[in-house]
Amino acid sequence: MTNLEMWKQDFTSLLDDFQKQAKLEKEDILVIGCSTSEVIGEKIGTAGSEEIAAMIFNTLSDFREKTGVNIAFQCCEHLNRALVLEKSVAKTNKLPQVTVIPVRQAGGAMATYAFNSMNNPVVVEHIEADAGIDIGDTFIGMHLKHVAVPIRSKIKQIGAAHVTMANTRPKLIGGARALYEQTIENSSCH
Repeated sequence: MTNLEMWKQDFTSLLDDFQKQAKLEKEDILVIGCSTSEVIGEKIGTAGSEEIAAMIFNTLSDFREKTGVNIAFQCCEHLNRALVLEKSVAKTNKLPQVTVIPVRQAGGAMATYAFNSMNNPVVVEHIEADAGIDIGDTFIGMHLKHVAVPIRSKIKQIGAAHVTMANTRPKLIGGARALYEQTIENSSCH
């Protein structure tokens, strides 16, 4: 088995673990941050790999087909971590587009591959995603809804890249007297 095949297998297992815990639904947005350089054991931003980007994109495409989840790919810091996603997702979520075309040197290999592979890609500056997967410590937190909740998997890395994952939940408000789950006992007004 080649490294690429092994990494694809690991990523598929990681996505299974992720979905079991995150329980994402159709139309939810999953943000992906990925340094293909880190996957192959190099410093972030130094050795981007189209081959790794293709494997990750195609594996996520399969995940999208199974779940109906929308996927946004974070660009690198040179594009201020803007995001590539389908135009229909941007329109549905009223996300203002920006004008830029990601390239490997400004956007990164993953975002560039996604932009060139999507049906009708656009770039937006910011989203509030329902969940996220960060491959290679690219820092996706700025694009997650409050409150982020870590998700753990038996798979801790793809290739040499450290992986972190998070789901989000609504904020708990109201303090000590507030209830956070509706039951038969607390559903009537007194």
